[in-house]
Amino acid sequence: MNGAEPYGPLIGTGVRVLTWNVWGEEGPYAERAARIEKVVRDLSPDVVALQEWAGQRLGYEHAATLPARAPVTVLSRWPIVRQEDRLLPGGPPPQEKGGVLPGRALFCELDGPRGPLQVFSVMIGAYRLGDSQARQEQVRALAAFVREVTSRRHPTLVCGDFNAPPDSDEMRMLTGRAATPVPGLVFYDAWEVAGDGGPGCTWSNANPWARPALYPDRRFDYVLSAWPRAGGAGHPVRCEVVGDGPEPGSDHYGVLAELRY
Repeated sequence: MNGAEPYGPLIGTGVRVLTWNVWGEEGPYAERAARIEKVVRDLSPDVVALQEWAGQRLGYEHAATLPARAPVTVLSRWPIVRQEDRLLPGGPPPQEKGGVLPGRALFCELDGPRGPLQVFSVMIGAYRLGDSQARQEQVRALAAFVREVTSRRHPTLVCGDFNAPPDSDEMRMLTGRAATPVPGLVFYDAWEVAGDGGPGCTWSNANPWARPALYPDRRFDYVLSAWPRAGGAGHPVRCEVVGDGPEPGSDHYGVLAELRY
């Protein structure tokens, strides 16, 4: 590497990645599912990370976790050659007073046309505003999982619903603004790097499915990419909020990012 080109000549090709928490089978599910499927088909991403939905009907290679009611899922245009999933514990069990739901992460290695692509679909289970400590524990478990199953030679993407805004301690741990759970494991936030400069809220009171919760507008959903590999592989070049039309399909909006690959 040199100062002018620390990653060597930059890759000109890319991968389009969508992450979306699609709210399981809540509400008018059949109507919502049709809207979700239309958004995905219209956007035509290469990789889709879904939370709370299996997405079998979308025509991609498919991997999903149990339980069936609220799985995390990876859909891919390319073969899924390896997969593994983990519970992400944090805080007392849900049946205890103040307990929180565990998180869940699914890892898939994709046999992409330009080499392996390592993708995680993540659902952080601690969803209440005051659950930051539990979310931090789940993020530490996630970082350990990433270290265990990935190679630093290949692009690594962590996509999902973290139930936490960008300035939270748990997200700062992942983006290098606080002590990282795993030394050297730092992620770029695709929206921060390549979004339009706005707040990028994915939980919004403009969304009729989200409004009853009375939460403030927040960005909870992320496409995170590990520090770029050779050629800048994994570096975000474009990012947008999607699924935010007048008739949204979920209580969350989705995030679509394009990254060098």
